[in-house]
Formats: sequence, C-alpha cells, structure tokens
Amino acid sequence: MDFVRPASWREALDAKATHPDATPIAGGTDVMVEINFDHRRPSTLLDLTRVDELAGWSEQDGRLRIGAALPYTRLINELGDRVPGLAIASRTVGSPQIRNRGTLGGNLGAASPAGDGHPPLLASDAEIEVQSVRGTRMLPAAEFFTGVKRNALEPDELIAAVHIAPATGAQQFSKIGTRNAMVIAVCNFAIALHPEQRRVGTGLGSAAPTPRRALAAEEFINGELADLWEAPKPLADSVVQRFGDLVREAASPIDDVRGTADYRRHALAVMARRTLQWVWKDHCSGRQACA
Repeated sequence: MDFVRPASWREALDAKATHPDATPIAGGTDVMVEINFDHRRPSTLLDLTRVDELAGWSEQDGRLRIGAALPYTRLINELGDRVPGLAIASRTVGSPQIRNRGTLGGNLGAASPAGDGHPPLLASDAEIEVQSVRGTRMLPAAEFFTGVKRNALEPDELIAAVHIAPATGAQQFSKIGTRNAMVIAVCNFAIALHPEQRRVGTGLGSAAPTPRRALAAEEFINGELADLWEAPKPLADSVVQRFGDLVREAASPIDDVRGTADYRRHALAVMARRTLQWVWKDHCSGRQACA
C-alpha cells in the first residue's frame, strides 16, 4: 500500500490526478476500521490531514462554506446556531473521540445510506463542492449519492467543501438506533423550515439505497402551510398523520441485522410526525402564536 501525504490542496489534487484509485483519508474513522478488519485494502492512501484549507469554514455570499475536513466537534461548537439540523445530527455521530476526528467530507465520501450528516444536507438544499486539477463542480446534495456507498465523484476528484445556507427557520433531526449512542442508524430523518421560501425540506436515511428527500410529503405540507407562515396556528392531527404517511411511502428499505423494512417505515412515519410538530411549534413560538 502506497501512502501519499500532500502539504497543500494543490498537491492533493495533483496526487489524486496521478493516483485516481487513491482512497482519501482525514479522520480515518471509517477507512481505518475497514483496513483493520481487512474489509478493504486500498492500493494508495491519500492523507489529507496536512491540508489546512480543508479544516476550516467561511461565509461566502450569505452561505456557509464548510471545509470537508472540519471535525464534527468544531462544526457543532462553531456553527451549531447557524445550521442546527446538521449540528443535531453531528451530535449523534459516534463518541466524543469519533466526533473529534470524523468529518462531514468523510461521511459524504463513504456515501453510506445510513450517514447521519446526509439527511440535514438534503433538507437544507446543500451543495457539495468537488475539485480536481480540471476545475470545480458544485453538486446538489440530492444528486451526489448514486447508489449504496457510491457517489458522483469522478476518479480524479476530491470533496473540497459543503455549501449550505444558515437556517432561517426551525430545523430538527431524529435517529433510531439499537442503543442511544455509538450506533449506526436503523433509520434517520431531518426536516427544515424555510419561511422565506414558504416551504419545508426533508431528508431520510438508512431507508433506501441512497439518502433521499420525501418529495410528496414536502409537496403536501407546503400546500397545507401555504397560508400559515405569517399567522401560524396548530396543525390538524390529520395533516400531521398524512405527512408521516407520505414520508413512510418515500422509503424503500430492506431487512438487515439492524432492523426490518416494516420497522423502518413505521419509525420514519413516527419521526416525521414528531419532528414536524417540533419545528412548527418553534415557528409558532417565534411569532407568539399557536397558543
């Protein structure tokens, strides 16, 4: 196994162009486990830990640019009030030690259907910035995942950053696991209110070959909330129930060691109903309504 350790982003892109089969590594929380258990044997490891450009964040044109190697702990501490849904999801990732090393870029690179960071990116219309020596591409999060543990990266491309707008409304994330911590999701769900656009975004994970949005559920709830954004009132039980049903119908899960397909569908409906009520209550509270 070859080991390449560039000192700059430019060197990293040159190395990936020279070694298109190289596996990038930053936190190593997934890759090293796979290597240790001999589930994977990359021909080349591309160590990105010396590339300082990847480990920070900035604000550009009103959107946040989160470097691919920014650890979850820093994301939570420094950006938790601006991307609350993503921060809630990040708090569920592994243990404190894992969150100190693990990165959003690594989560995206692994492209697991169960990745906790993926549903909030979908719900918030995030974009993934990928680069190569040929140039830069911006990929909508909904187009980044192409299959189980597969993504839209070309062989010579690396993930540079995630672009996401600061929250303008309430956001939530919910996760079901076989225990309360250090667990891969049986299924997870994210929701984000976008009051300025008068719409709701969703994202669900570990319930289909790729993370995905519940588009029919979004269309339904957007119609129900059309006249309520400025003068909100409590949601009817039938509306909440229908939203959960449509989220359940958006899933196409499988039976595996962590849960059955039927259980995943049921859990998603429950999480969707709960998180919708939570974010709408927050929206009402901000306008001193829904009493």
